[in-house]
Amino acid sequence: MNRTLSAVALAALLAALQGCASPGAAIDKDAQARAAAEKPAAPRAEEFPALDSAKWKQGAFPGTEKFQRVRPGMGKDQLRELLGWPHFSEGLWGVREWNYIFHFYTGKGSEHVTCQYMVRFNGSELMTGGWWKNPDCALLAQPPAATPIPASTKLAPPQKVTLNADGLFRFDGASLTDLQPAGRTRLEHLAVELRNNFRSLHYIVVTGHTDRLGGDAYNEALSLERANTVRDLLVQQGLDRKLIRTAGMGKRQPVVSDCEGSRSTPTLLQCLQPNRRVELDIAGEQ
Repeated sequence: MNRTLSAVALAALLAALQGCASPGAAIDKDAQARAAAEKPAAPRAEEFPALDSAKWKQGAFPGTEKFQRVRPGMGKDQLRELLGWPHFSEGLWGVREWNYIFHFYTGKGSEHVTCQYMVRFNGSELMTGGWWKNPDCALLAQPPAATPIPASTKLAPPQKVTLNADGLFRFDGASLTDLQPAGRTRLEHLAVELRNNFRSLHYIVVTGHTDRLGGDAYNEALSLERANTVRDLLVQQGLDRKLIRTAGMGKRQPVVSDCEGSRSTPTLLQCLQPNRRVELDIAGEQ
């Protein structure tokens, strides 16, 4: 009897250590919608735990299809079914953060890339967002869908389209309602061009970029939201959402880096303008 009670107590303690909610607890739809709408700022790179502090240091090789189903508003039980237990000791009760170590094969034998993934929860223990320490890992976790290519197919070389973010969005804006009329028109025309010029699209990668003004977390969140908005508008114009991937690079890939000054003056803003952009990498069959 004592041995059975000890086993039950140990199981309860292990569950508490991972900060999980009561198994099987129903999720209120209104609470789920609120969690999905929170959109907190992305964590800074230094907020991710050190790899050597992980409890399960081996990490995992997840199936990329699992990330297609990860959404804000999910409960801890639902997320654990997809991604497994977090790999770090996150604390006792009321845990608001889970961290993972995931590996992705590069296609060259056993060579792989190691990525860190963080999930955060609100007070209702519902997911409010998931972030990669290196935003490039998002493309490994959700690669463009493979399309069989007939031998007679004429492949177009990958194309890059660069759009000036200042012409697309209002200042500091990133949502569909923040699109400038001219920016919306440009994206609508681009969607028409893609439909007319390609017999089939293999993938589109939309990447947002900012200038160096502002904090890292803010810039990465802004650049990703802008990329998501461009994707959403292209989908509204008839392009297949499954073929479009998004990433937010923040200020980490500037086009110009010789602009002097650190204060947001008109001269500096004008000099940094090329860095504020949205890039689309497009591949398909003509």
